[in-house]
Amino acid sequence: MNKELDIKIEETLRAYIASGVEEQVDYQKFYLYSIVTHSTAIEGSTVTEIENQLLFDEGIAAKGRSLTEQMMNIDLKDAYLHAFSIASGNPIYTPSSLRQLAALVMRRTGSEYSTIAGQFDSSKGEFRLCNVSAGIGGRSYLAYNKVPKAVEDFCKWLNDEIAAANKNDIAACYRLSFEAHFRLVTIHPWVDGNGRTTRLVMNMIQRQMGLVPSIVTKEDKGEYIQSLVESRENEDSSIAQDVMLRHHIANLDRRVLQYQGNDTVNTTKGDTVKAMALTGNISRVLDAIKAHPEYTYGEYASMLNLGRATVARAIKQLQTNGYIRRLGSDKTGTWTFSK
Repeated sequence: MNKELDIKIEETLRAYIASGVEEQVDYQKFYLYSIVTHSTAIEGSTVTEIENQLLFDEGIAAKGRSLTEQMMNIDLKDAYLHAFSIASGNPIYTPSSLRQLAALVMRRTGSEYSTIAGQFDSSKGEFRLCNVSAGIGGRSYLAYNKVPKAVEDFCKWLNDEIAAANKNDIAACYRLSFEAHFRLVTIHPWVDGNGRTTRLVMNMIQRQMGLVPSIVTKEDKGEYIQSLVESRENEDSSIAQDVMLRHHIANLDRRVLQYQGNDTVNTTKGDTVKAMALTGNISRVLDAIKAHPEYTYGEYASMLNLGRATVARAIKQLQTNGYIRRLGSDKTGTWTFSK
């Protein structure tokens, strides 16, 4: 266990709160959308944050994205809204409540299964009645007939740990949430949706304990999954805890820097410039460009429901600060990114 990370998360969280980043209009909503987008991306979704914003807020379907991907994101968003709404009430975790969360996660994309042991429905959050393994040639998870007892034991352990936790010990509280995620995903109670559901439980515990929920980003997917594998193989969950704590620290630092505009980027000329705070319409336009670098100003304006002049000003600022540059002509070219 890396004790330096325990000290660092306390310092980082204090700086994050003091920065005022959370005081931005709709920040909590967009932070939630980021959690959802990255969690589904780890499971194969290609829907971007800006596309999810339009999908969730405006009901506008993402072009070129499958219906299953979009339903996956809608379900997870709804599951998070439910989980966060009850987190402040100091909930007691039970097998039934975990099945309810899994049912919300898999509401539109779950299926019915028929096995030798019987039938079960993943859209209802029912525990698997079949054995599963971690990928091709991977290690098998717990036998299905042992899952109910394992989940019951997990809930008792979790409720006891939360009751005894010192909420002033930020690092210990985060480690408890990461440990809960590791233990539950190792049991693998469901045939599908284990990653999304166990990360949801992790974030719910964090909200319950007054913490900023952590995001496992799609960029960190490989290291995150490898840490879970190594923790199982070495019977040492601190491996995964350290990785997730380090990623969370980096994410909070990055958000503060973007908000305050203190980070630097390299321009195409090799010079270093001070980066602006990527907030409001500027951030939305940048996300839209990342999703569709081939679009015209008018198409971005239509996509974001903004005036063309507003889009043009945002793009000009992004160019000036070295975030984007144009390849080709205004009509047939595309955008590329410096950061």
